[in-house]
Amino acid sequence: MKFDTVIIGGGLSGLICGLRLQRSGRKCAIVSAGQNAMHFFSGGFGLLSRMPDGSAVDSPIEAIEGLPAEHPYRKIGKDNVSSYASEVVPMFESCGIKLRGNAVKNGWMISASGLPKRTWLTVYDVDIYETKDFRPGDNILLVNIEGFLDFNTSFIAEALEKKGAKCRIAAVSTDDIRALRKNPSEMRSSNIAKMMSRKDARERFVAEVNKISHDTDTVILPAVFGLKGSEEVEDIRKSVDGNVVFVGTLPPSVPGVRTQMKLKNAFEEAGGVFLMGDKVNGIEVKDGKVVSVSTANLEEIRLEADSFVLASGSYFGHGLVADREKVSETVFGLDVECNGDRNNWYNPDFFKSQAYLSFGAATDNELKGIKNGEVIENLYVAGSVLGGCNPLYEGSGAGIAIMTAMYISDKISSRK
Repeated sequence: MKFDTVIIGGGLSGLICGLRLQRSGRKCAIVSAGQNAMHFFSGGFGLLSRMPDGSAVDSPIEAIEGLPAEHPYRKIGKDNVSSYASEVVPMFESCGIKLRGNAVKNGWMISASGLPKRTWLTVYDVDIYETKDFRPGDNILLVNIEGFLDFNTSFIAEALEKKGAKCRIAAVSTDDIRALRKNPSEMRSSNIAKMMSRKDARERFVAEVNKISHDTDTVILPAVFGLKGSEEVEDIRKSVDGNVVFVGTLPPSVPGVRTQMKLKNAFEEAGGVFLMGDKVNGIEVKDGKVVSVSTANLEEIRLEADSFVLASGSYFGHGLVADREKVSETVFGLDVECNGDRNNWYNPDFFKSQAYLSFGAATDNELKGIKNGEVIENLYVAGSVLGGCNPLYEGSGAGIAIMTAMYISDKISSRK
């Protein structure tokens, strides 16, 4: 099977890259092993929240020039990052995904623990605030769904009470929720979202919330609505008495699953081929270029392309694996930027920057992969499998995924 571009990885980076290429007229295939980091999405996209030295970032674009030369943002360039950042909201909206925020100044959101968290953009469900000292309301009712253990109302209430808010906690049940609870394993956010996709179930839930929302100006709910679209989120906002604020839960993330599904649908509607539940298990490289790859499901049928993009993720997506001696990139065997002394791979202080999270595939300044010290001319590397950055510590994971995908798609589109 012949394509213009084959992308390995169906997460945020792979989908953005594939979507832009497909819309530019390139024929693309994405090979996706399955679940990705979007299923663990908090509701906020981070561009850059903290510098490697730990200093906070308010204006992410302006801070880019202070990053190390090997950082993906430095390789892309400040001007390119600024330009791409301005394209993100309209591009997502074209896929049916509403976002809040802008790239000029970081905002703040309520994290699943209730603490304020810097963010660049948020999905429509999640409110974004201008300052760290925000308070979503004065008299707040925190509502959980009875039996749902992945939404910690006590933590959230404690954090908001420190800001001077009065908080009250309640758990709501309906016949629909009680039916779901008969199987404890079904009380997960995605299962609740499927149940709440029925208008009658939402109406019964809202009626119970409104019964107890007296003397409150704000109602905080878990972000478990709208698995297929934000219309259900808007319905809840309009139907519940008072201002409604949604807060992310423990995985699986309903906004994250919805975002991935919307991007996947947009990619396929543009003519892209999405190979779900498949894995690259063989590569063919000739004269410094990747010629084709084979996959577990297609067996003898090889995927040929002019360009390839590695967007396989970090350790979570098995794009990287570590043993006692080294860290390896699992698909192409690319060189890995890694500290050779294993004693320096981690910091005993859990909350400090962990060096192993900055390890990743080595690339040149155009994000082309390097193997045995040699650049592979038609292989690009995108997202969290890249080295030279620490997305978790920097709060830059989504930004790196999106910016590198956009940059690479432009590089490929400009190739003759």
